[in-house]
Amino acid sequence: MAENCPHVQVKFFTKQPTYSVPDSPFSVPANVGITELSSLINGLLNEEDSEGGVDFDFLIDGEFLRVTLDVYLEQKGVSTEDVLDIEYVERQAAPKPENSLLHDDWVSCLQANTCYILSGCYDNTARLWSSSGDSLMTIPGHTAPVKCVAWMKEDDDTSSFVTGSHDQTLLVWVWQRERNEVDCVCTCRGHAGSVDCVAVNQTQDKFCTGSWDKMLKLWSAGLDRDTDVSDDDGTESASKRKKTAETKVHSRVPMLTLSGHSEGVSAIVWLNSQEVCTASWDHTIRIWDLQEAKQSATLQGSKVFFDVSYSPLSQTLVAASADRHVRLYDPRSKDGAVVKSSFTSHNGWVIGVAWSPTNQYEFISGSHDSIMKLWDTRSPKAPLYNMEGHEDKILAVDWSLPELMMSGGADNHLKIFKYDSKSESMDVS
Repeated sequence: MAENCPHVQVKFFTKQPTYSVPDSPFSVPANVGITELSSLINGLLNEEDSEGGVDFDFLIDGEFLRVTLDVYLEQKGVSTEDVLDIEYVERQAAPKPENSLLHDDWVSCLQANTCYILSGCYDNTARLWSSSGDSLMTIPGHTAPVKCVAWMKEDDDTSSFVTGSHDQTLLVWVWQRERNEVDCVCTCRGHAGSVDCVAVNQTQDKFCTGSWDKMLKLWSAGLDRDTDVSDDDGTESASKRKKTAETKVHSRVPMLTLSGHSEGVSAIVWLNSQEVCTASWDHTIRIWDLQEAKQSATLQGSKVFFDVSYSPLSQTLVAASADRHVRLYDPRSKDGAVVKSSFTSHNGWVIGVAWSPTNQYEFISGSHDSIMKLWDTRSPKAPLYNMEGHEDKILAVDWSLPELMMSGGADNHLKIFKYDSKSESMDVS
């Protein structure tokens, strides 16, 4: 580096004790970037007998440094005389392609739980997979494409889940894992359009749905058939009733219906035990109080919203939109400035978003540009990584398990990426 390059005084700190260095100020050339700063930290650590180099990322005022220090100082209007406090963290390794699960048609929805993956397909079926990618079962039942799926309860030998379809119904299923048999407990009837989204509450006793009919509905997630009405309306002959008695599927009606959206409801998520958030083709995100049975807030956008995800860790929402942006919202904000950040990198409609279940800063997004991206809210100008592999548009993403990022696409594939999230991210400030 040129001798006449101006220098900057910096102080380093970290929340990862393994990598702590003395907090005394250092004088560094102003034209250094993250590579040189990483080398400097490694040099300081090597004095303490640390083996090998570690890649670090650097944050100033809570935002990742992505330019050289002199450019950063100029952008922020900071004097080179000031001492810069720089936080450093071990850089996240790139997610690794792990598996690609082939379906017979478009993969429209997916969700993982502890050991299994549930997917919905345009061939009218739902599918069960092991998290390692083994096909366990293909489940017919719907008469049109399956548009949404969600796990419900899990115990020692059974799991239950719900599937929603373009056929305007939802089916509640119980899966006997040991015998690998599924049983349809009931059909949920009440929507007058495609059922495009479903979300199960934290206690797993209710679920909410949104539909192309603009309605939001609340249902019981109970597995007891006694609460349901029979599909038998009394018009069938006695012999036909007898023949179908054993295979009869009971109907379930909603506990609550709420209207307010002026176009189809595209996504739904629980914020807490009594509030849900919906996203819609009417360019709004709405928050509903189910206990009071009313809408409590509206966030206005400029284009169609396709998906929304809520992080209990940061208590913020990310929303995917047709204008190619992902936006970060604080639903608690009372000052009107609800958009806290925008993330722009996709070249097509952003169709899905999902927060990390263990990291308050990270989320993924999937788009019609066929790419899934990993974002950190501390780096709004650029994603951390692009995950490529789909040969057609992405239709859904899921990050229910910390170590698995997944996307479903119009190339009939469900892509799985393995991810090793750093423990530093668990620190919720």
